Amino acid sequence: ASKPEEININALKNIAELRKKFYIVDKKTLMTEDYFNVDKFLNTDLKIKKNGDFPKVLIFHTHSHEMFKDSAPNNIYEGVVGAGKRLKEKLEEKGIKCIHCTDRFDMVDGKVKIIGAYERMEPAIRKILSDNPSIEVVIDLHRDGIDESKKLVTTINGKPTARLMFFNGICRILEDGKLSEIKDLQNPYVKDNLAFSFNLNLKAKQKFSGLSRGIYLNAYRYSLHMAPKSTLVEIGAQNNTKEEIFNAVDLLSEVISEVID
Repeated sequence: ASKPEEININALKNIAELRKKFYIVDKKTLMTEDYFNVDKFLNTDLKIKKNGDFPKVLIFHTHSHEMFKDSAPNNIYEGVVGAGKRLKEKLEEKGIKCIHCTDRFDMVDGKVKIIGAYERMEPAIRKILSDNPSIEVVIDLHRDGIDESKKLVTTINGKPTARLMFFNGICRILEDGKLSEIKDLQNPYVKDNLAFSFNLNLKAKQKFSGLSRGIYLNAYRYSLHMAPKSTLVEIGAQNNTKEEIFNAVDLLSEVISEVID
């Protein structure tokens, strides 16, 4: 089995140490003490309610066109949508009922159009959430795009496994050395989102050394403002194989279920 990382929780209460160990911060934003309180993160109740056979988790893909190294072209189930399907299956094996939305928000008139995908995604996702009030966890599953000379892969439990990254937009932008709220991108759940990704990342590190690359922080909002327990996950990149991706999905399902169940 993969050896877990030793995490000194007390050390993480220092924001510089927390940043070094857990976060990759885009130059457009900043970490500040008011948003990154480890005690608050650890004391956030992330457990889902147990109420019968209702869906608890929604998995979707703002960028459904994202594929892997050996994906068959034109079959979305060979790409990130297939990773979402497998995540649903693995969580349901653990007794956590899911809805997997395979709508293609990055396609317009049969062509990939990334610009506007987040805006096209929102009405559809809000409708699923209003139709299914039992859903508590919302996961926007992506894959990263990286320099071809790099590869996001490690070996866990003897299997080649894609590395993953959690992602937060914090609706605060750094301009002229000053951090300010992005007024037209409100997210009432930023602190809840941050608590969720912190605990997912902590669990991933504690269970599977090398699985998580950390948590990427950017300025904008993305898809994280519709539920408190929302996260965006980048699983592997364009040059990972489906096998590496699916092995990572299996471990991600364990991480998620331990945090929420």
